[in-house]
Amino acid sequence: MLKYFTPAVAIFVFLTLSTFPVYGQWVPLLDKNMSQWQTYLSYRHQNNYNGNVPKGADGKEMAPVGYDKDPSGVFSVLNEPEGLVLRVSGEIYGCIFTKQEFENYHLKLQFKWGEKKYEPRLNKLKDSGILYHSTGPAGAEYWRTWMLSQEFQIMEGHMGDYWCQANSVVDIRSFPSEGVMSAIADANQPYRTYKSGSDYYCMRSQDYESPAGDWNTLELICYQGKSLHIVNGHVVMVLQNSGYVKPDGERVAMIKGRIQLQSEAAEAFFRDINIMKLDRMPEVYQKFFEKL
Repeated sequence: MLKYFTPAVAIFVFLTLSTFPVYGQWVPLLDKNMSQWQTYLSYRHQNNYNGNVPKGADGKEMAPVGYDKDPSGVFSVLNEPEGLVLRVSGEIYGCIFTKQEFENYHLKLQFKWGEKKYEPRLNKLKDSGILYHSTGPAGAEYWRTWMLSQEFQIMEGHMGDYWCQANSVVDIRSFPSEGVMSAIADANQPYRTYKSGSDYYCMRSQDYESPAGDWNTLELICYQGKSLHIVNGHVVMVLQNSGYVKPDGERVAMIKGRIQLQSEAAEAFFRDINIMKLDRMPEVYQKFFEKL
């Protein structure tokens, strides 16, 4: 039987198809209504935070702000002369995350810092991040804010670092950590495992961050559990075997999920957020995964 679309249904189908990534074509993820994103806000964390649910003046546990509630305007879209810009105020810990899950893709965006900082990072480096392969509920990690995920760190002086969120695990080509010295990524080193309870943080290979106030071009390539962190055209980290660790110690693959952009006590701006679906690891990057 021939079926006809109502105008409303036709518009919905068009919008859905126009935003669904197809192989080899860049698709924008940001519009003025943030229609492809949801939000989650947890708490205004303070310096005395210890990993527990924050308590109010009455001693009772506080509830997080929650999903799709943003009374303080943490997330907003600015219509600038150069195009749409996502502003993240940073004043409340949280994230804006894609409604859609993604697998095998190239994400490319531009990022720069704002001026404002908030507790508990007033006297610390500005901090944010791209969290990928995000799955499950928000609040799964120490700050009770973000989903189980892998982190492409966005931080002053640490653009492109890796941070393990919750019980995620991944292998990174890197030098080992030693004493108080952090592990450092290096494409000519063997893979080492990073997970909660052991090494859970790895520094990028080199610093390619733009001067303060300038835009940075950040790229994340993910294909079949492998990923690359790219800063201003430079590969700064090579990762593979993305997964998470179950309570019984079993390691499970984690190769797809939502994309989160963090709000973490620093004002930040994102623009030109585009994604392209991949059917293979791009040839120019395949060399990073070949045997040494």
